[in-house]
Amino acid sequence: MKKKILATLLCVAMSATMLTGCGGGNNSGGDANSDANQNADEGNNAGTDETDPAPAEGETDTPSEEEGGEEGGTAEGGTAEGGNSLTVWCWDPAFNMYAMEEAAKVYQADHPDFNIDVVETPWDDIQTKLTTAATSNNYDTLPDIFLMQDNAFQKNVISYPDAFMDLTDSGIDFSQFAEAKTAYSVIDGKNYGVPFDNGAVVAAYRTDVLKEAGFTIDDFTDITWDEYIEKGKVVLEKTGKPLLSCQAGESDVIMMMMQSCGASLFNDEGKPAMVDNAELKKVMETYKALVDAGVLIEVNDWDQYVATLTNETVAGTINGCWIMASIQTAEDQSGKWGITNMPSLAGIDNATNYSNNGGSSWCITSNCKNPDLAKDFLASTFAGSVPFYETILPSSAAIATYLPAGDSDVYNEPAEFYGGDAVFAKIVEFAGKTPSNNTGVFYYEARNYIATAMQNVIGGGSIEDEIKAAQEQVEFTMQE
Repeated sequence: MKKKILATLLCVAMSATMLTGCGGGNNSGGDANSDANQNADEGNNAGTDETDPAPAEGETDTPSEEEGGEEGGTAEGGTAEGGNSLTVWCWDPAFNMYAMEEAAKVYQADHPDFNIDVVETPWDDIQTKLTTAATSNNYDTLPDIFLMQDNAFQKNVISYPDAFMDLTDSGIDFSQFAEAKTAYSVIDGKNYGVPFDNGAVVAAYRTDVLKEAGFTIDDFTDITWDEYIEKGKVVLEKTGKPLLSCQAGESDVIMMMMQSCGASLFNDEGKPAMVDNAELKKVMETYKALVDAGVLIEVNDWDQYVATLTNETVAGTINGCWIMASIQTAEDQSGKWGITNMPSLAGIDNATNYSNNGGSSWCITSNCKNPDLAKDFLASTFAGSVPFYETILPSSAAIATYLPAGDSDVYNEPAEFYGGDAVFAKIVEFAGKTPSNNTGVFYYEARNYIATAMQNVIGGGSIEDEIKAAQEQVEFTMQE
């Protein structure tokens, strides 16, 4: 089975490389930072003519992978001689990269000789490089630290155990993180990741656009998707703006809908459970209705998706709370956004207005030349500094899963960008109401097949037939 997983990941990585070669680009999430895909996320998608947003306040431009970075680091691998430098791979300048740069500043207060080289690396590229290193049994190309989407942690550590450092006895107190978050990076009772961001889903709306259509944010709170579509038609008619945008061929919205009612593409034994899955059928029907009504528009890639938010193409978005960092790059829109919960699926047992998308954790690679430095750096910042989390929260909306930070007064302060609402406390509340679901080792393969099935349904295919085909593809992939 391990060989089968490795071979599958290599195929996925090669496909991602070819897609990137056709366009290039980033994804924060997913999963989408998506998982998404990130693929998300959680971060992974094809290119565009749009330019990247300017760095957030307090953030510095980061050298490209080709240019390398600060002295002591290399773009293609870990630090050359250990010393006081670390090389880090992650994606999203306004969120993950910004947080890592701020963490470095915190650490430098007590370690002035410390240097960090943060190399912007889309999640798909990280997965490709990791898979390539593992299949060649040469981990020298890996950095000291990289960010991994939570939904990919189990599969990668199981498939490539030699690539990761066991952090169980690193001195990091993992009990200080939310238990469900930590569980993503625990394999066979050992800790391999330092939890970072919260992926609780928010529904963000342009309140000025809603007002033009005769609505307020309260009209979109605790509603169903059926109500969302009907109100979305009114917004579209009166303002010309759809309520929602997403990437064509991605499954972030589908998976958010699924988790909102605790549903999964797999059963408790990890076997595919898509056929006769009432929640999945309802989700796909709802997604098609959104597209047919014009309430949801699909774009080609991640940059275009972010641009629909910042250039006022759409009136809102539904995504992991990390999307707020991208929204906030449009500084001229401050005070015009509001945050509430997502719609629920009508007629589905256990349906809620809460879900999760993306979220990621830091891991130290076996190629790290100074593991003690890397462990101490993470323990002193992401796993040990409330002031650090207080610093990054306002500008990046990086909601902590580090429990002591959640008690900070900063979380209850009004956010000017979101109309003075205490949105960070609201998101913590959303996270506490989010149902858990079963992802499974073949989570990404399954969601990719469902994404393809959804596009076929939009093109006129039968939902039942497409779900059956998707399950057969997953079952084939899982064969030993």
